[in-house]
Amino acid sequence: MTEATTAKIHWNGGVQAEAINILKEDGGMIVSPTKVGYIIMTSDDKGLERKFAAKNRKRNKPGVVLCGSVEQVKELAQMTPEIEQMYQQHWNEDILLGCILPWQAEAKSKIPNDGTKDLMMDQRETSCFVIKFGTPSENIAKEMWEKYGKFSFASSANPSGKGNRGLVAGIGDQIENAADLIIEADDYVASIQPDKTLDTRYEQGVMVSMVDEAGQLIPEQNGAVGVQPAPIVIRKGLDVDKIMKIMSDIFSSWDYRHGFYY
Repeated sequence: MTEATTAKIHWNGGVQAEAINILKEDGGMIVSPTKVGYIIMTSDDKGLERKFAAKNRKRNKPGVVLCGSVEQVKELAQMTPEIEQMYQQHWNEDILLGCILPWQAEAKSKIPNDGTKDLMMDQRETSCFVIKFGTPSENIAKEMWEKYGKFSFASSANPSGKGNRGLVAGIGDQIENAADLIIEADDYVASIQPDKTLDTRYEQGVMVSMVDEAGQLIPEQNGAVGVQPAPIVIRKGLDVDKIMKIMSDIFSSWDYRHGFYY
C-alpha cells in the first residue's frame, strides 16, 4: 500500500480557502464532502484529465457542473420556465438536484478552448447541472464562479465499482494519493441521512434528463397531458420522494427510468 502524502484537513464550516487556492490554479484537484458522500472537484481540462486518470473512468457520461446559485444555472444552461421553476423550488427547499441540460450558446463560448469542453460534456453537448449538493462544496463552487469565473466540475470520489459510503476513509488509495487536498467532514455527511445505515443510505443524488435523445431541450408542457419528450428520472438518490412530488406538481407527464442514460 502506498503511503498517502496528500494534505487532509477538517472542513472549517465556511469557505475552505485552501481549496480555493488549489482550484483557481491550473490543474487543481481536491476531494470535498457533499450531502451524499465525497466528490472529486476540478476546474479545468488538466484537472479533468487528472480526475479521469484517478478514477479510470469512461468518458461517455455527461460531466457534472456544480452551481452555487440558480442564477448560475440560468447563465450556463438552456431551460424552460417549468425547469427554472423546478430548480428554484429545490433551491428554496434545500434539495439536491441535478438535471441534464444543453448549454447556453453564450456560456459555451466561455469554456476555455483547451480540451475542457470535450471532457465536461457528452457527445450531445449536454452536462448535468447540480444545485444544493452540500454546504462545504457549495461554498467552494460559488466562490470559484463569482470571484474567479471558473467552473467547478465534480465526480464521485469512489474506488472503481465501489461507493465511498460517506466516509473519507472510503475514497481509496488511488484517489487519496492523486488529490492535492482532502477536506474531511464525515460528521457533516452523516448528519444529512441520520436515520440511514451504511447499507440503506443514498450514495448519490437524483438525476433528471431534460433533453431528448439528440440533446435538445424538452418542450414546455403548460399543463397539457401527454407532451413528449418529457422529463425522465434517470437516477434515483437522496430525496427522490420529495423530488418526484415536486415534479408531479410542475409537469403533467414525466417518466421514471432509473439507469436509463447509461
